[in-house]
Amino acid sequence: MKREAIKQLYDWKNRRNHKPLIIRGARQVGKTWLLKEFAREAYSQYAYINFEDNEIMRNIFQKDFQIERILLALQLATHVKIDTDTLIIFDEIQEAPRGVTALKYFYEKAPQYHIVAAGSLLGISMHQSDSFPVGKVEFMDLYPLSFSEFLDAIGHADFVNLLRQKDWDMIGIFHTQIQEYLRQYFYIGGMPEVVSSFVADKDFARVRQLQRDILDSYDRDFSKHAPLGEVPRIRMVWKSVPAQLSKENRKFIYGILKEGGRAKEFELAIEWLCDAGLIYKVNRTKKGLLPLSAYEDFSAFKLFMVDTGLMCSLSNLPTQALLEGDALFTDYKGALTEQYVLQQLKTVRDLSIYYWSADNSRGELDFLVQHENLVLPIEVKAEENLKSKSLRYFVESNQGLHGIRFSMSAYREQEWMTNYPLCSVEHVI
Repeated sequence: MKREAIKQLYDWKNRRNHKPLIIRGARQVGKTWLLKEFAREAYSQYAYINFEDNEIMRNIFQKDFQIERILLALQLATHVKIDTDTLIIFDEIQEAPRGVTALKYFYEKAPQYHIVAAGSLLGISMHQSDSFPVGKVEFMDLYPLSFSEFLDAIGHADFVNLLRQKDWDMIGIFHTQIQEYLRQYFYIGGMPEVVSSFVADKDFARVRQLQRDILDSYDRDFSKHAPLGEVPRIRMVWKSVPAQLSKENRKFIYGILKEGGRAKEFELAIEWLCDAGLIYKVNRTKKGLLPLSAYEDFSAFKLFMVDTGLMCSLSNLPTQALLEGDALFTDYKGALTEQYVLQQLKTVRDLSIYYWSADNSRGELDFLVQHENLVLPIEVKAEENLKSKSLRYFVESNQGLHGIRFSMSAYREQEWMTNYPLCSVEHVI
């Protein structure tokens, strides 16, 4: 299985004076596998410690931050003689008291060592730490497999090459086949264990069971790591995301959670899920001017899940409804397609993602993104219905912008907008 993120790891390794690197991402997106694969490719050896299941090493930073003592303990625990061509991997580092803080001292006192840390609930522990090493570490985010990574995993690197080259004629010729794989991706998603199982067995029942196992592990994290009083609200928010996205207006509504629900009741639950990497929060922006953050409306937002496959599983979407185009699936298709596009956009580096809606609620863009000095208005269509009133209105009202529409239709360029096939999201932004 190939992960594009490994290129970022090589960039980090080859950069002079790099800092310890922290990999962020939800549980089971493949952080551990990626780091070990990178170590096998790029280093002579690696020393791996998982603080979640190693009680002895968990308290290694409690006494002091003396690097020589810590390195000796690592060597004894891993049976690896650590040198400057050793990748030191601290997994689930949030489970080690003062573990994240220790990275500062590696950077200041022993910068010759290459250290990568990872943690499934690292975002949560960062808020709880009094001494986070600001400016002493670098960050990298890891997400589920993108559609192109999924295509590569199932043996269709040839289609990935077409998408990278933007060969729209050939993509059009193989449109039906690529769309079938896209529907599979909607259902399977990009969690590495799930994709590996599908590659090996082509068993959709097994896919669904593995997705439920992952959802169960997330639920256990709620009970184990979240404040006890917040757990019921975290579960309410988590389970509501598919229903929230299924509405015609996908803006998050607290009243769906419970009658009379208010922001102050659920804002901590939403923050916890975001910090755990399980949901993505996309805020509204009021204007299409640079920088989009200057016009951000924090009171209006949409929530998305970490993975399309997990969304299908949490929704109990029948396999045949998606793969066979069941008519009963029509209303939900828009929500799943928007979830898919957001999931691909998240893999694009240095992208600020918002959505736009008019103050009078008469128009809405699914996404409005900023990439460096460009503002890109994006509309998402689940089918080939290509009416784009809101997109056209927004583009005409904001001189100099060019619209982007992702749909099941083929590539087509117009003066004010370009239509791209849904399969190409990560390659055209």
